[in-house]
Amino acid sequence: MTDHPYDDGNDEVLLISALPGLVRLGASAWWRATEWTLSNSVRASQRVIRAASSGESPTILMAEAGVELREYIRQLLEIVDPPPPEPTQQTDQGSAPSKNGEASHDTVEELRERGAELLRRSADVHYSDEAHPAYANILNNLAPDEGRILRLFVQQGPQASIDIRTSPPLGIGSEMVSSGMNMIGREAGCREPDNTHAYLGNLYRLGLIWFSRESLDDQNAYHLLEAQPEVQVAMSEAGRTRTVHRSIHLTEFGQDFCKTCLPVTTAELDALPRDS
Repeated sequence: MTDHPYDDGNDEVLLISALPGLVRLGASAWWRATEWTLSNSVRASQRVIRAASSGESPTILMAEAGVELREYIRQLLEIVDPPPPEPTQQTDQGSAPSKNGEASHDTVEELRERGAELLRRSADVHYSDEAHPAYANILNNLAPDEGRILRLFVQQGPQASIDIRTSPPLGIGSEMVSSGMNMIGREAGCREPDNTHAYLGNLYRLGLIWFSRESLDDQNAYHLLEAQPEVQVAMSEAGRTRTVHRSIHLTEFGQDFCKTCLPVTTAELDALPRDS
């Protein structure tokens, strides 16, 4: 009877013949791992010093280290990502792709014609727009509470906002406890004041407001804000803290939008026809 080609004897021969390659692979992996460890130890020490001096969060530092470790393991195992799919340059009807990856309804030729018409109108001294063409779309993207917030900005001007940060000794390692705390939803009379942060985010997205790192001249607004129960709770739960004064403003675009589209006074509102 002849031996099976995959019996134990042949397995031993194959294993012995593969040993030199396995040794070289192990030595190469050991050296690459040692080299990576030494170089990253130096970089990590430098990052820790910079993070401590700038108040960077240790959580962010550990997350960055985790990303580097995963990338190193992929390189060590020679894991290669598949190439990205070829982008579609043109749809079946010849329309150009839009920024979000979906096909535009207009072809390139139609878009250029619209651009040319836009430039022709810009050169026409007798042409004038009563309102910016984006205003109608902005109105469709506003919640009723966001209209109230815009009216507050028009009537009372920029609004106070504070960040709460930890206050460690020498100010090293300060971390954010809560950011952008304000009284805008309450002052504007919003029906859902808990959604104020989302409202402000949408108004910022539409280009109507901007967040300033500067404080308002009127410091009484900050004293009133710091006395609010939610602010006091956040400060007490975090231990030793400090507040950083910020402010929120209408952009010039937002000011013109409100002037054009929003009847901010009760008399203006009452003078307009109501929906039946």
